[in-house]
Amino acid sequence: MLPARAASALRWLRHPASRWARIPVGLVLILGGVFSFLPILGVWMLPLGLMLMASDVPFLQRPMARFTMWIIDRVERWQAKRRR
Repeated sequence: MLPARAASALRWLRHPASRWARIPVGLVLILGGVFSFLPILGVWMLPLGLMLMASDVPFLQRPMARFTMWIIDRVERWQAKRRR
């Protein structure tokens, strides 16, 4: 559901060999989410950074999996309401 360019960048970041890039990118996104009161930065950066970090940090895996399922459920409900 992402544009091709964003999907390819995300696919590259999720690849196991990209761990050296995934951790710093995750930390930068988390830091940007903390400073969401500034222009351009937003709260959306925090969960994205946590999701990237979850693939390398075991204690984040379960909460991020639950959060992902919660978001998927919300999106599906929203789409079902739009179809009516």
